[in-house]
Parts: sequence; C-alpha cells; structure tokens
Amino acid sequence: MSSIDALRREYRQSALLESEVDADPVAQFLHWFGQARAGGVPEPNAMILATVDAAGRPATRTVLLKGVEAGTFQFYTNHASAKAGQIGANPQVSLCFFWAELERQVRIDGVASKLPRAVAEAYFATRPRESRLGAWASQQSRVVPDRAFLERDMEAVRARFEGVEQIPMPDHWGGYAVTPTGIEFWQGRPGRLHDRLRYRLEADVWILERLSP
Repeated sequence: MSSIDALRREYRQSALLESEVDADPVAQFLHWFGQARAGGVPEPNAMILATVDAAGRPATRTVLLKGVEAGTFQFYTNHASAKAGQIGANPQVSLCFFWAELERQVRIDGVASKLPRAVAEAYFATRPRESRLGAWASQQSRVVPDRAFLERDMEAVRARFEGVEQIPMPDHWGGYAVTPTGIEFWQGRPGRLHDRLRYRLEADVWILERLSP
C-alpha cells in the first residue's frame, strides 16, 4: 500500500469530534486542507462558488482557492464576469469543498469583497504567461460568435505584448476575499450516520454546534 493510500485509509470515515477540532474554524480548515493535499486529492483547492443575482436566482461554478489570509478565503476572476456582477448585486456567497477520496466536505458561508489591487497584482505576476495573456483576451461570460473569434483576440494580445516580460494586470481583473460567517465540516461515517460540525459566528465569537446528518 502506498503512503497516499495509507493516508486516505486513515482519514476516510474517521470520527469528527468536538473535543478534537480547533476552536478556530479557519485553522481547522487549514488542517483538513493539508490532509487533503497529503492524501493526494486531485485539485484540493477546487471549490464550488455559489452566488445569487439581483433577482435572487442562484448560480454555481468551480473556482480555485488561491489563498487563506487574515481569516478570509481568496480567489481571482474577471471583474466583468457574471459571477462578479452577481457579487456586486449581493455579496452573500457560499463556498463548498468536496474531497471524495477522504469522504469530507467543507461548506463556507460568508461575504465577498474585492481584494486591494496591489494584492491582486502581486498574484497576477505569478501566473503563467499564457494565463496572463488570456486574462487580457477573455471577455468572460460574454457571448462570442465562435472559437475563431477567441483565437483571433488571443493572437492580437500576443502581438501587443510581444517582447514584454512583465505583462500588467488588466483593469477588469482582480480578486475577492470571502469573510466567513459560518463554516460546516462534514465527515462521512458508516451507515450514513455522518459527522457534521458547524461553526456559527455570533457577536464575533465562533459557536460550535453538532448537526444531525
């Protein structure tokens, strides 16, 4: 048995007890996130982002967690995208991580706000060149006539920045920080008698509660 298989065997259907979790849910998330990475979960930072528009219609999509800083969960996107428009109309969002290999799920409810431009620029500079070019070429969520249209735009951007090593971040691109108001940890258990522990923020204090499965 490989070391990854051993880790997965250790974490799957393990108990999730109030006496063993961290008092800080963000610290508990980082603990589980580290175990997901060590356990060989593919794309452990992939998370479902749920938003609603001004009319209350929900939408979901997968984005990538790019940082956990100052108690917030951070991701990056096009600020002219559909998701950004929905966040602008209603900043209440929900995130969901599902690590099937470990039979674990984490759901985070919170409020999204734009990251400072300097923070987004620092991250943008670390992206692969093609990804930085793509940020300029993409009119995210807009209707386009065909694939050839996208490829022509990308070629135009390549030509524009030919020979430019430090490609600047577009004005329409940036990041969000989700400040959590509730975090639920779900651990699969035999007989579907799963463990569910919820941290609920009340008067700046995290309250830990067990939920029935």
